[in-house]
Amino acid sequence: MNDRQPLAGKVALVAGGTRGGGRGIAVELGAAGATVYVTGRSSTAGRSDLDRPETIEETAARVTATGGTGIAVRTDHSDPEQVRALVDRIAAEQDGRLDVLVNSVWGGDALTDWEHPLWEQDLDTGLRVLRRAVETHIITSRFALPLMVARRSGLVVEVTDGNTARYRGVFFYDIAKSTVIRLAVAQAAELKPHGVAAVAITPGFLRSEAMLDHFGVTEATWRDAIAQDPHFAHSETPAYLGRAVAALAADPRVMAKTGRALATWGLYKEYGFTDVDGTQPDFAAHWADALEEEHGPLGDPL
Repeated sequence: MNDRQPLAGKVALVAGGTRGGGRGIAVELGAAGATVYVTGRSSTAGRSDLDRPETIEETAARVTATGGTGIAVRTDHSDPEQVRALVDRIAAEQDGRLDVLVNSVWGGDALTDWEHPLWEQDLDTGLRVLRRAVETHIITSRFALPLMVARRSGLVVEVTDGNTARYRGVFFYDIAKSTVIRLAVAQAAELKPHGVAAVAITPGFLRSEAMLDHFGVTEATWRDAIAQDPHFAHSETPAYLGRAVAALAADPRVMAKTGRALATWGLYKEYGFTDVDGTQPDFAAHWADALEEEHGPLGDPL
C-alpha cells in the first residue's frame, strides 16, 4: 500500500459532493488516491433550486488536483432511475468495483423552519426535508450496495449532524439527522455477513461555504466571524471531515466500527489527522467546557 495514497486503486461515490462536507470528503478521498464519482444537482449545466455557485465539476477538479481522479455526474438522488443509471455507469467503467459509498445528500437548509413546533409547521415542506435528507440516501444505497456485496468488501458512510440522541432543535431537522444514523445501523446489520461496513459520521461546527456566507466571511477571513459567534473559533473545515472518512476507508479493521455513529472529534484521536491549519478541533470538548451548562450534555450515542 502506498502510504501517501492508501486508497490508490479504490473507487468511491460521494452522493451530494457539490459543497460542504460532501466536497471535503470527495477531495480528501482523492488526496488518498481514490477515483471519486462526485454527484449532485448543481452543475455547470445549471444550478439546483438551492441556487448556489458551487458545482460538482469544481469538486471533481479539486479531487483530480489532489492526486485522485474526479468524475462529475449530474444526478438527482431522489430519482431512482437517475441513480440506477449512475451505478450502472460506475459498474461499467470500474469493472463492477465500488469501495466507498458516501451518502451526503442534504439540501434542506432553505426548507428548515427553526422557529415553530411540529403542529405549526408547513407539512409539505417538512416532508420535503425528509425526502431530500433520508429518501435520497435509501435510494442511493439500494442501487449501489450490490456492487459492494458482490465483492464482499466496502464502506458505507452516512453523513449526519450529531452522533447522540440529543434533540437537534426542531422536529423535521431532528428526525432527518437522527434517522440517517439509523440508516447506518440498519445497513450495518444487513451488510455485516457480506463483509461490508456502514457507519454514520458527524463533523463539529462545520465551516462550510454556506456558513461562511452566513457570517459574511471567507475561509481566509473566517476568524473575523468569531466576534459574531465565539463558538465559531472552534469550527472545522470540510477537509477535517474528509480526512476522517479517508482514514476510515483506509483502515483494514474498519469492520470493528460498523454500525456506530462516529465523529471527527473522536476519530482524530485514533487516526492522528489534522485540519488544514494543523489544528485538531474537538467540538465535543468545547461543548463540555462552554455549552453543557446551558444546553445540557451532548447525550448518549444513538
